[in-house]
Amino acid sequence: MANKRETHCNNQVDTFAEALATARQMQQNWLTYGVDFVNFYVEDVDGDWLENWGHDEILGNSQLDTIKEFLVSHDSVAVKVREHLGERSLFDFAVNLEESWRISEPNDRLAAVKNMLAGEENSIDTDDIRLLDLVNSLLVKLAEIL
Repeated sequence: MANKRETHCNNQVDTFAEALATARQMQQNWLTYGVDFVNFYVEDVDGDWLENWGHDEILGNSQLDTIKEFLVSHDSVAVKVREHLGERSLFDFAVNLEESWRISEPNDRLAAVKNMLAGEENSIDTDDIRLLDLVNSLLVKLAEIL
């Protein structure tokens, strides 16, 4: 048992030592090359990578596209969701809804969607039967389309 613990600690020390060496090398490159040190660490530094950072996850997501199409449709559940959201961002809701759809536990998914519909202020009673009906209807619709 002691050997396993010692090996585990050695692995952690080795990992830390590698990370420290990398950080020191990066610092040395910064001191040597100034802002041009970024050329060592970023491919296509002059491209538009910064402007597009994170967009790949959103733009290439067919599940999110399906959710967005549903939310702007004339489906009765989608209309109720839009009415319930009011001035809140439909796109943000769609992104959060897609993320909550990844939750494997049905009760946790239900709670996440209920909290999203209730809003950040949570001024809406989360035990309100109309809210619960809307959440259940929305989850049934999503199960049909996804």
